[in-house]
Amino acid sequence: MKLATGIEDSFPAFGSELLIGNIPASRLAKEFGTPLFVYDQAILGRQWERLRAAVPNFAIYYSVKANPNLNILAFFLAQGAGLEIASAGELRLTREAGCPANRLLFAGPGKTPAEIELAIQQGVGEIHAESLLELERIASIGTRLNRRVPVAIRVNPGADVQGGAMRMGGKPAPFGIDEELLELALQYAVSQFAIDFRGIHLFTGTQILDDEVLLAQYRKGLQVARQAAAITGQPIRSLDFGGGLGVPYFRGEEKLDLIRLASGIAELETEINHDPGLAGTRFIIEPGRYLVAEAGVYLTSVIDVKLSRRKKFVILDGGMNHHLAASGNLGQVIKKNFPMALANKWRCPDDELVEVVGPLCTPLDTLGRSVELPCPEPGDLLAIFQSGAYARTASPLGFLSHPSPPEVMVAGERAWLLRKRGAPADSFRDAECAETLAEAARAYD
Repeated sequence: MKLATGIEDSFPAFGSELLIGNIPASRLAKEFGTPLFVYDQAILGRQWERLRAAVPNFAIYYSVKANPNLNILAFFLAQGAGLEIASAGELRLTREAGCPANRLLFAGPGKTPAEIELAIQQGVGEIHAESLLELERIASIGTRLNRRVPVAIRVNPGADVQGGAMRMGGKPAPFGIDEELLELALQYAVSQFAIDFRGIHLFTGTQILDDEVLLAQYRKGLQVARQAAAITGQPIRSLDFGGGLGVPYFRGEEKLDLIRLASGIAELETEINHDPGLAGTRFIIEPGRYLVAEAGVYLTSVIDVKLSRRKKFVILDGGMNHHLAASGNLGQVIKKNFPMALANKWRCPDDELVEVVGPLCTPLDTLGRSVELPCPEPGDLLAIFQSGAYARTASPLGFLSHPSPPEVMVAGERAWLLRKRGAPADSFRDAECAETLAEAARAYD
């Protein structure tokens, strides 16, 4: 199978076997069992360094939703990142990972009053309001708690900045306040003593591989920030451009050109430096997928190979319950294959056309359609790449009650367990969080 750009450079071989870090995939499978997720710490560091070099003057907040593993959160905190969260559960995880509350941004629609109160009590750095009602709730709770709450307004801009594989901004959406309602939202925010208005968060697109699309969105952000400053009569202290930086998954896709992006940002910064209205503004991006996707590999064993009416099926011990995105059931309209290969026949000639399926009792459990692989056999080890983001955490782990897959970190020749097999995802923390929220919610009954 022809792999997406850069994968073979990131994962070398030892003979005909895939290496993750400096460890053969078969050794990881033997030590930790399959299916499992493996993350290469060196690739996490490489992605951070590349992005940091491209945006030296921007604050980087890792988007926790991409992969909330505590060790990954701690890794990016150690590099100097802040964290962007979208739920009280993520708030709990980030605090457990050692993140100071003032290095958190809380975005996302549908924040409950209890979640807002928890965020205020914890001292979250900024709450990003997604609706007029949410602004009112923040003001009401802040007044009751006698707190001034740092707030940015998330804006759903006009259609002129759409872009990326998932176009989000510029159309009706539950995310953000429509640009045409921005003046009303700003006037309300600055009229409330309990709201310490900080700035703007732009809601646009995601999985963007074109630097010009990103730069167009950043220019739009500057336009909205200037507009907000004019309406409020006060400087914009923070401008969050959102995330959106993509990685290549499919044949024909190319990596985002960070050199050209850096050059374009340098031009924008020259413009910014000549604008007194943006003096002192802190510029933020909040990538998730870009930082973690390429570091992750999903390893799963071939259980059976069967022929059914002239079509060959490779049946694995893991499926869409662990990796919903690879099955195409996480937003793909036209389903494409994630990059995959036989880890024990790495870079061997592809001589079979097969369907790659999981063990679940549903035809939806198809991880690869018409995939070219070296002749697959039971006992082979299949690797699905670009699996560090929106893989395990975005999957229906309880479906058919298979054990949840472990997570393993690799650094050079060392490998260690991050999460054991079968353990519910932080269940005791989820229970603690749920009880805290239930208590707070009773105040609104």
